Amino acid sequence: MRKIAIVMGSKSDFDKVKPAIEILDKFAVPYTVRVLSAHRTPDEAADFARNAKANGYGAIIAVAGKAAHLGGVLAAATTLPVVALPVSTSFLDGLDSVLSILPMPSGVPVAVMGVNAGANAALFCVRMLAVDDTALDKKYADYVESMREKTLADDEELQKLINK
Repeated sequence: MRKIAIVMGSKSDFDKVKPAIEILDKFAVPYTVRVLSAHRTPDEAADFARNAKANGYGAIIAVAGKAAHLGGVLAAATTLPVVALPVSTSFLDGLDSVLSILPMPSGVPVAVMGVNAGANAALFCVRMLAVDDTALDKKYADYVESMREKTLADDEELQKLINK
């Protein structure tokens, strides 16, 4: 199974990465977490992305806030899917991060998740890996079914409360 790379622009982003790690652990998807900055270590970030496919990665989650250029820097240096995870900041509560990522130039696509949506970033990567992995696809289908069952149970409980 291919690994997922989680690349943070700053160590301070680690709390936003924890939900992604929990999801990848839940699905037994191997991963690596690195701190590589688009602005402070651009050569190292680009080198990591250039070699990611050969090093067994199937996708990269780029975690960054403020001028969140990390996803674009990584996407420019690899053919792997790059999933940007914008994080909230003290400046515009994450809107600045989203607006830094969305206007990628044609030919350098980056998928963008919601602000602080680490779990969805990881789930998106799990879906990508599951395309060619039937065991992972089954785990994901079971996960979806468990969400459906929980939602229906919540609805049933609510109906009992309001329809006494």
